[in-house]
Amino acid sequence: MTEITQTNETLLADDYENSPLPTGLNVLTILTIIWCVISLGLSVFGFFSAKSSYDNKDQSIEMIKSAQTPKFVKSMMGDPENFEKMIVKSYENRLPILILAIVSVALCFVGALQMRKRKKQGYLLYVIGELLPFISLVFFVGFFVISGLPIIFSAAIALLFILLYTMQKKNLLY
Repeated sequence: MTEITQTNETLLADDYENSPLPTGLNVLTILTIIWCVISLGLSVFGFFSAKSSYDNKDQSIEMIKSAQTPKFVKSMMGDPENFEKMIVKSYENRLPILILAIVSVALCFVGALQMRKRKKQGYLLYVIGELLPFISLVFFVGFFVISGLPIIFSAAIALLFILLYTMQKKNLLY
C-alpha cells in the first residue's frame, strides 16, 4: 500500500513539474532577472562613482541648502548633514558595499532561476538577496541612509516583489 501511495505521489509530482510555468511566476522571474542585470550595473557604477561623489559633496550640500532647489530634489537627498555623512561613509565602505551588492544580486538571480524550476529554496534565496542590500547599507553607512526618498522607493519595490513571490509560493513544488 505504501509503495502505491509513493508511486502516485511521484506521478503527481512529475505531472506538476512538467506542467507549464504559471504566468505570474514566469513574469516575476523574468522581471527579476532583468532587474538583477540592471542592479549589477548600478552597483558597479556606484563603486566607481563614489570618489567623484565624495569630491563633489560640498557642491551637493550647497545645492541642497539653496532656496532655488526644488523640494522634491531636497527630499531625495535628505538632510544636508546626513547627506554629507552618507557620502563619506559610502566612499569609505565602497568595497564591502559592492561585494555585498554582488552577493545580493547573485542570490536574487539564483533564487529566480530556482523558482523557475519550481524549487521552494529559490524563494528563500530571493528574499535574503532582496533584504541584504538594505541591511548592508544600514550597517556600513548608518540609519540616516533610510531618510532619503530613493531608498524608501527601493524598499517599497523590494517589499512588493517579496509579496508577489509569496503569493506564488503555492506554485513551487519542492
